[in-house]
Amino acid sequence: MVEKNFLKMKILRVIGSMDPSHGGPCQGIRNSIPALERLGIQNEVLSLDDPKAPFLAKDSFQIHALGPSRGPWGHSSNLIPWLDTNLNRFDIVIIHGLWQYYSYATWKAVRRFKKMSQPSKVARLPKLFVMPHGMLDPYFQRAPDRKLKAIRNWIYWKLIERKVINESDGILFTCEAELLLAREPFQPYNPKLELNVGYGIEQPPPYDQAMSEAFFMKCNNLRGQPYVLFLSRIHEKKGVDLLIKAYAKTFGKDSPKLVVAGPGLESPYGQKLIKLISENEEVNSSIFFPGMLSGDAKWGAFYGCDAFVLPSHQENFGIAVVEALACSKPVLISDQVNIWREIKAGGAGIVSSNTEKGVQEMLENWGRLNNSEKLEMGKMARSTFEELYAIGPAATRLLETLQKIMSH
Repeated sequence: MVEKNFLKMKILRVIGSMDPSHGGPCQGIRNSIPALERLGIQNEVLSLDDPKAPFLAKDSFQIHALGPSRGPWGHSSNLIPWLDTNLNRFDIVIIHGLWQYYSYATWKAVRRFKKMSQPSKVARLPKLFVMPHGMLDPYFQRAPDRKLKAIRNWIYWKLIERKVINESDGILFTCEAELLLAREPFQPYNPKLELNVGYGIEQPPPYDQAMSEAFFMKCNNLRGQPYVLFLSRIHEKKGVDLLIKAYAKTFGKDSPKLVVAGPGLESPYGQKLIKLISENEEVNSSIFFPGMLSGDAKWGAFYGCDAFVLPSHQENFGIAVVEALACSKPVLISDQVNIWREIKAGGAGIVSSNTEKGVQEMLENWGRLNNSEKLEMGKMARSTFEELYAIGPAATRLLETLQKIMSH
């Protein structure tokens, strides 16, 4: 139950970029703000995007774009002065993400503001929370291709990031697995509070034929054919190479096609994938790369697929996984997607290891299911979404958690 005295609560979200192509964190913000505002909670976003970026005009809530930021750390000389001037307007500040200048600058500004305002009974003293969005996952310190970045992160942790984590009022996690994994890679790790607040998405728009037409504009040769959908960044972390290799081994005349949708095909990794499938002409003609999908085309891809697949090596939550559940689509995921236990318990999909053999077995197990079994799994997928990941209940849980903290 939302208490009336908290209905004027105001939250500032701080993030490096709201560019939709950046995926998870900014999409999570876009999902949660409308639901919180329906509960009477005001939100503003502070980002380091270029104010002229066209995607900023598409959001209904206020975004203060102070960029563009500069350098690999994402520095902006505008950030701390803006915070110094505006922090007194907010009850809560949430940093979305780590390892960039904006997390350090926000922590520094809030700490200074609290010290300067301490004698005053009038000024608001905002609570500071950090939502890491999986950026404390030990994967990033252990992956073989990230050795130099792991050393950089360890040094940065010792110098700066540990203060951001340990001196904030609390750390917000999207699921229990993320909370537990965050304890592993760095020491000293002593946050004041660890809070599993969950995550959610808005209900997808109802299916309309225009969605299918928008999708087939991107994949016209797929019209009338069954397919399995991958929709995420085309990046090594996502295990796309495992998926393509496993698909090539399980591919047969009755197999569904494979759609690999998302940005990144032009990257060196994406070009490796193109080369990989070019070696098998029959498989090559059965794999489609429509690029990044949004709007009707994205929902047309979801509603039209037989199943969604994501064999990631690390996935904090997987908004696209939950979007598939919301569309009543079974999900085929690796056990490195942090919500895999909930998916398995709900009977909403099939879970495998993040290996080529594991993904191959997952595709084979999916192929052995008859139509009624696949339909039933789709129903379980929708039930899992409604129970765990619908944005309304998720927003209420977040608000109730913050209320308890603010009342102490």
